[in-house]
Amino acid sequence: MSQTVRIAAKSDLPPLGETREFDAAGRMICVANVDGEFRALDNTCLHHGAPLGQAGVVADGKVICAWHAWAWDAQTGACGHDPTRRLRTYALRLEGDDVLVEI
Repeated sequence: MSQTVRIAAKSDLPPLGETREFDAAGRMICVANVDGEFRALDNTCLHHGAPLGQAGVVADGKVICAWHAWAWDAQTGACGHDPTRRLRTYALRLEGDDVLVEI
């Protein structure tokens, strides 16, 4: 069963082309600003466990891991070079000043 969790205020969201990490009821979530749209996915790169929301960047709709440049589709969570590997994605919505994620 999913639950909706407030993770931040709109002013806390990352600027265009960047990522930030947020706690969602004990689960770390990476929020990426993809061309002005915000996407939420697991914060941990499956390659070597890098925190995507701390130093990741966004390019061509993908979150690029700062450690080894693994690319993750911000909408689907699929790995760029191996689509069988995926990060979990989360529905994100803005309500007033609140940023909400379904976990």
